[in-house]
Amino acid sequence: MASSSGVQIPGRLPLLLTHDGVLLPGSTVRVSVDTGRNMQLVKSRLLKGTSLKSTIIGVIPNTRDPEQEADELPTLHSIGTAGLAVQVVGSNWPKPHYTLLITGLCRFRVAQLLKERPFVVAEVEQLDQLEQYMDTDQGELGELSQRFYQAAVQVLDAVDLEERFKKTLPLITRQIEGLKLLQNTRKLRPDDNKKVLAVRKGGMYPGRQFSLEEEGDEEDVDDTSLLERKVKGANMPEPALRVCLKELKRLKKMPQSMPEYALTRNYLELMAELPWSKSTSDCLDIRAARVLLDNDHYAMEKLKRRVLEYLAVRQLKSTLKGPILCFVGPPGVGKTSVGRSIARTLGREFHRIALGGVCDQSDIRGHRRTYVGSMPGRIINGLKTVGVNNPVFLLDEVDKLGKSLQGDPAAALLEVLDPEQNHSFTDHYLNVSFDLSQVLFIATANTTATIPPALLDRMEVLQVPGYTQEEKVEIAHRHLIPHQLEQHGLTPQQLQIPQHTTQEIISRYTREAGVRSLERKIGAVCRAVAVKVAEGHKISKPDPSERTGEEAYRDTDMTAPPEMPIVIDSVALKDILGPPVFEMEVGTHLKHWGTDYYSLLN
Repeated sequence: MASSSGVQIPGRLPLLLTHDGVLLPGSTVRVSVDTGRNMQLVKSRLLKGTSLKSTIIGVIPNTRDPEQEADELPTLHSIGTAGLAVQVVGSNWPKPHYTLLITGLCRFRVAQLLKERPFVVAEVEQLDQLEQYMDTDQGELGELSQRFYQAAVQVLDAVDLEERFKKTLPLITRQIEGLKLLQNTRKLRPDDNKKVLAVRKGGMYPGRQFSLEEEGDEEDVDDTSLLERKVKGANMPEPALRVCLKELKRLKKMPQSMPEYALTRNYLELMAELPWSKSTSDCLDIRAARVLLDNDHYAMEKLKRRVLEYLAVRQLKSTLKGPILCFVGPPGVGKTSVGRSIARTLGREFHRIALGGVCDQSDIRGHRRTYVGSMPGRIINGLKTVGVNNPVFLLDEVDKLGKSLQGDPAAALLEVLDPEQNHSFTDHYLNVSFDLSQVLFIATANTTATIPPALLDRMEVLQVPGYTQEEKVEIAHRHLIPHQLEQHGLTPQQLQIPQHTTQEIISRYTREAGVRSLERKIGAVCRAVAVKVAEGHKISKPDPSERTGEEAYRDTDMTAPPEMPIVIDSVALKDILGPPVFEMEVGTHLKHWGTDYYSLLN
């Protein structure tokens, strides 16, 4: 029943029913065994056998789902492959099973089924010779079994070599057409540089080369080449470029499955995105800068004068280093908003870094890349965000820095805020120097008592005093009241707050150096008037001189809308904000004390 020439296989073979794929002669596949009959075959034949003959089994494609295995034997395919079990590996997780490594030897036909239990044994007839598959070129067809199950069964049934090629060539042609379609689809989206066409170079089969027609540029397919072009186009200094090229060389040799691949790639992308040579041109028009600062802020003459001095010197010397300013003053006087106005005056990008409560020096200098989850410090992150190397950095609340076991961030700021050192600032994550000399640093603080002396010595301290009552009135009518009207959907034609009312709010309801409480009180007035306007209440009569302020505010005529504009007087202010918080009684007490004193003398 066997072939008349060549090496013979046994006439009786135990049959392994596979569902995962099809074993072809000359190919090697891994088969997972977890069904009852197949498990008995492995235990009784492969594990207990001692001869080479016991390792030869027949592999038959099983069309039934192994999850639905029943007692009766399914209909067997008539053609199978004799295979040599090269390796057997057992495991108990997640359930007991074996994994077999089987090499296909030759085809056979099932002549007669001998037994079904405990495993299937059949009498077989050899159809071809073992020597036919010693050439590896014909064995390469085995890889098709993983993708085309049904088609591979047809290839298995083709015993004649010519018929086998007729079955195989349409499959290869269809695979090539599919790859061409993927290639054309990728060409329709040239901007998508991050998607890589997963095609193994040289075709599907090892040792046999074929190429796609109109194959695209290799650099477009490989995103590593795109990253290399970005690094070379970043115009970074020579030391940083050498480090990046060294990391790129390591990245190309590194498989993508390694954890270090993602870390190295993130590092190179950050290096390519940093503004090594990108900067904005300063607006050096002193007259326009003076007008802009006056429009944004009332008073603060000392701060404005310092900014104009910087612009004047920049006109005379273009390579001036950025000054290190520190605005010290009580809360609410506008230190942060002045920094934003300075950036707008100079035409630079603005970035704010809140330092209140920071107690780790890594927030300033970054983490070393040897740590898990490492990232650059806030200075480098801010430069990446703004995209230029000469922004205005506002270091807010520098007097509230902390200190812990992770280091002293105030000590880390010494290099950042030193004009003689920050031209070569080294972040731990980058491990290369970055020039910060063109950055304009502005720090804000409420007091200098908690700032370390070494850090305070590196900054030019500008005191920002509190506002007087007259300055607060001007600030309220220039900035606060228009802003609150806009925030509450009101217009100057609907609500008017006279200056005497503003003075009363300042003197009797707020007592602070800044204007934050004043802005909140004005917001409360706007909300109360917004309720009256929305309800349609009538606030005042056509002739306001005939009615008092309290009567004008409390009149609630539901038949007519309120008359405009609504003017807030002292009585309406007391009704909205309640009784005054502060009373001016100093003069009365002095008078009483003086009267009693003179009466005692007499």
